[in-house]
This record gives sequence, structure tokens and C-alpha cells, in this order.
Amino acid sequence: MDTTLGIDLGTQSLKVVFYDYKAREVVASASAPLEVMRDATGRAEQEASWWLVALKQALQQVSESVRMSVRAVAVSGQQHGFVPIDGNGEVLHAVKLWCDTSTQQEADEIMEVCGDRERCIELAGNPVLTGYTAPKIRWLRKHHPRKYRNMAQVLLPHDYLNFVMTGLAVMEYGDASGTALLDVRNRSWSRELLRAVEPSRDLANCLPELVEPGEVIGHTTAQFSKEFGLPEGIPVAPGGGDNMMAAIGTGNVVPGQLTMSLGTSGTLFAYADRPIVDPQGNIAAFCSSTGGWLPLLCTMNCTLATELMKRLLAIDNAGFDAAIDAVPAASGGLIVLPFFTGERTPNLPRASASLLGLNPENCEKGHLLRATVEGATYGLRFGLDELRRLGIEASEIVLTGGGANSRAWRQIVADICRLPVVRLAQDEGASFGAALQALWVLERRHDSGRGIGDVTREHIVQEPDLACTPDESTSERYADGYAAYRRAVAGVAPLFETDGARS
Repeated sequence: MDTTLGIDLGTQSLKVVFYDYKAREVVASASAPLEVMRDATGRAEQEASWWLVALKQALQQVSESVRMSVRAVAVSGQQHGFVPIDGNGEVLHAVKLWCDTSTQQEADEIMEVCGDRERCIELAGNPVLTGYTAPKIRWLRKHHPRKYRNMAQVLLPHDYLNFVMTGLAVMEYGDASGTALLDVRNRSWSRELLRAVEPSRDLANCLPELVEPGEVIGHTTAQFSKEFGLPEGIPVAPGGGDNMMAAIGTGNVVPGQLTMSLGTSGTLFAYADRPIVDPQGNIAAFCSSTGGWLPLLCTMNCTLATELMKRLLAIDNAGFDAAIDAVPAASGGLIVLPFFTGERTPNLPRASASLLGLNPENCEKGHLLRATVEGATYGLRFGLDELRRLGIEASEIVLTGGGANSRAWRQIVADICRLPVVRLAQDEGASFGAALQALWVLERRHDSGRGIGDVTREHIVQEPDLACTPDESTSERYADGYAAYRRAVAGVAPLFETDGARS
């Protein structure tokens, strides 16, 4: 048996997938949980050492024979996290994550130095948002100057796992575009933005080499292989951010595709063969990890919100769909703005969650749960509208992420977005995409003309029984619900635009 290994370093867990590419089946998968350190400032951090413990725990759940069958590996990782390492490869500070909103002041400072939000979009294609990497670097410089002076390299979460596996520090264009420092139009670092983050030091010296997709970036070292129980010397692909890997795992590698991920965060993205820059900055102008671009909308509260509500209401996974089905579409006028950890789209980093329209008829468990699911989905529907504004159309949505396991949620997506929803036989999403990227790199060693589209066409299969089509009458009801959601967002936004709104 020959397999490729996909590793997905998420926010709440780390997952491994072993894909037998000859039999075209996932032969093993395992995961290990991760915690997040949070406080009232918006801080959201993990220790990088936790990732290594989780990787070891996940791999130990898989038999040695399967682990020894791996012929190539790739890593998918949560985007935007800041991993500063010193000259000895030691991590200098806890990793500030994509969902950390404590660096809003630093984000504002960078944009002010450059001129304004619009100037940053001119420079790199994106505004400098608090979740991105750039303000985290400035935060370390301000609050921990000694650690900052010792910083030799800036890595992202998946880069760090690559570094542990190979001993080499590199970065690829997809994840790099989420730093807010890469000009996505020409795929090079913006010198002006680098100076805005750090005026007294050439920050470019701390940024790793940028590598092309489809390359082998290195091989697993003897030390790593001994410690983690994988073969020594196997090729390591560049990997990428979790959204970029989910694009591969759902076949979103050619124009006309649309993927929605219902994970801790919610994302909606499409492949493009040219840079798509949103002058309004609502759609992130990211590069893909396959040589193209990946215009994307991200919301910070998707299954994060539904899991919190399930816990509050004491509803488990087995009862999730039934609780939703018992409530009519639009939840009797109840609207949940699920901004539990602040929000990126709309850009309200200091926001908290809100309930609107609560009355005696809808003050029920099922209504609260369904309204939370609908609120998370309305936020992604906004992304669909914004992509269409930029000229991006699609005939269906490929759904991935943990929320996609819910039949009721799949139907809500179809009805709110008025598009058919497709589910794949391989439901591993980003981890499966990493396994396919590893396979692509492996096959390119023998056929340099082999494209990622060739790989996805051969190995991705739709699951017809899990598809959903929109119901016209329900979609009409949701049109009113979505309009009410947009009015609610506009109404509460001023409440969260002052310092300390979440304290």
C-alpha cells in the first residue's frame, strides 16, 4: 500500500488523513484536540508545542504499517497565525491566532502609516485587518521588544510544521497572502507595508523564501521521523492555508467553482485565474496554493457559534437536525448576530453576539439554535453577493467543514443562497486537499506537466445522496430574513465601534 499524508492544523483540533491513491480511498484518519487561550482583550493564542503534541497523538492512533506507507506529506494550517522563531528555531512567544482581535490598534496604526485602508488595498490587495499577521508582528515589537529583537524568522502555522519536518523555513503564496504584507497582484512583498510595520529594521530579512506550488520543499529528517513514527526522507509539499487546501480538497482549482466551508470560521471562496481585488475590501484578495488566486470571504463565527449555542441549550449532535427541523424557516423573526469573538466581515473586531426580535413565541430552544445557524449562513450569503459584485458566478456550492455534516444546515445553505449544494464522498476537506497536494508533488516528479486539476478530477467524487436543492417558497421567506439580518447588522454596528465595547 502507498499513501499520501494530509495534516490539517486547525483551531480546535489537528487531523491526519492517509490516502491510498491507488485504491482511491482514505484508509485511516485520526485527530487530537487543541485548546485556545482567550481573555477579555480579544486575545486568542496557542503554544506551538501543543501542535506537536497533537500531531504525535493523532499519528499514534494509526497503525505503524499505515504510517510507514506514506510516500509524501503536505500540511494544511489555520491561516494568519504568527509564529516568531529565533536563530535556533525556538518559538519566542505564544502564537497569536487568526481569531485574535487584541491587535486592532496595531492594525489601525499600520493603515494610518500607509495612509488609509484604501492605500493598503492599493499596495497589497487587502486592508490590514486585526486577524491578519502584520499587526501581530507590530504587537510583538511594541509589547515584547526583547523577544522581537531576537526574532529571526516569521512563520505561519503550517510553515512551522513544515519547519519541524524538514528543518527548512519556507512560505508559499497562498498562506503568505494572508499576512497583509504580500502584494497579491505580482506575488511579492510590499516594501511600503513592511516599513509601516517596522520602520527601523528590514523585516524582509525575517520572511522566508517564497516557493512555488507543486515543488518539493524538503524531506522529512531522521530526527522528525524517529520522534513521530513516519518514514525518513519522504518529500514534503509546500502545503498551505486551510482555505487553500480546502479548495484543492473540493476540486476548486478552475474558474466557475465555489466552496463554502462551515468550520470554526465560515469561508466562501472561488478560484480565479487572475487577481481579484475588491476596492471595498470585503472580499480577501488571496492567492491560491495552486498557482492562481482565491477571492474569499471569512466570517469568524460559524460552528464556533453553533457549538456555543448547543452547549447552552444542552442539544447534542444527535438532536441537532431534529431541533432545527422543528422550527420554521427564519425562526419566527428571531435574528442572531453570532459575533461571539468579534467579527471580520463585517469588520467589527470589538463586537459581541446579539439577539434581536425575541418574543414569547420564538423564545424556545429550537428557535435559538436555528436562528444561530441562519445567522452564520446569512453572513456567508453576504459573501456570495460580494463575489457576484466582483463578477464571480457559480452554478452550485460545494460544502465542506464540520457543519456540512448536518442535513438541516445543508438545506438552509441551499435555501438562503438559492443554489444547489453538493457534498463530496471525501468529507475531510482541508486535510484531504493536503493529501492531494502531496500526491500532485509526488506525481510531478515523473510528469512535470501534471496539473492539480488532473489530480482532483481523478480523485474527487460527489455524493449524490447528500445533495440539496433550494425550495423556492422557503428561499422567498429567507429573502426577507436576510434583509432583516442586514438591517440588524447596520443597526448594531455603531455600538461596537468604540474602544472597550467587548469588555
